Amino acid sequence: MIELAEIEAARARIAGAVVRTPLVRLHVADAPAEIYLKLENLQPINSFKIRGATNAVMLAPADAWAKGLVTASAGNMAQGVAWTARELGVPATIVVPDHAPEAKLAAIERLGGQVRKIPYDDWWNVIVTSRVDGVDGLFVHPVQDPGVMAGNGTIGLEILEDLPDPDAIVIPYGGGGGPARGSSRPNPTRPRRWRRRSPPGTRPTSTTGPRSWTAQAAGACWTACGRKCHRSWTTRWPSRSPRWPPRCGRWPSGSG
Repeated sequence: MIELAEIEAARARIAGAVVRTPLVRLHVADAPAEIYLKLENLQPINSFKIRGATNAVMLAPADAWAKGLVTASAGNMAQGVAWTARELGVPATIVVPDHAPEAKLAAIERLGGQVRKIPYDDWWNVIVTSRVDGVDGLFVHPVQDPGVMAGNGTIGLEILEDLPDPDAIVIPYGGGGGPARGSSRPNPTRPRRWRRRSPPGTRPTSTTGPRSWTAQAAGACWTACGRKCHRSWTTRWPSRSPRWPPRCGRWPSGSG
């Protein structure tokens, strides 16, 4: 559990680097509730991942990242790390699986990231070991770094400032280190009522219930399925019964 104090400290730490994004009402005539969207697509990299990447790096001493930043990602976290490295004036090495989308790779390279494409199993080993052989620099884990989780959790604080009493917050997620885990306590007085995790393709089932639902828009991981997520659950939370892979059977296109 990431404590509320850590999330509040992260918000102050990253204030000059990220955008405080708006929460806007989604007007849909037949919606089962009032729906609000947290527009994380307005971040500099079009994703909330800049929050966690920035916070994790700023928590580390300068000599830890002086030689550069390193991460294993095929998507938005890679861009967050690349962006942060560029701001610090240090190199960023991004290890990606061999099926990573070219559009994502191009975005990483535009930010100055050095892409290393490796076989999927080798890439997953980097996720497990938090190490890239032969590369110096601070490794920023894409999903299980507490600093990343706390940084991502700042989304929850902003939501509650703009909508103080939501019935639920619906958050699509991939690896699990985004706001689904990081913003685990945005409101300590209502720790269970707000928390909903929503895989792709799901929606609130009540047609008469919650007054308001909040969703993170255009920036969350929408590929929470397939082998990646199944391994993520069984590696980091072996005592829990994983819900993946889901029935859709889709292969992840490179989230994280």
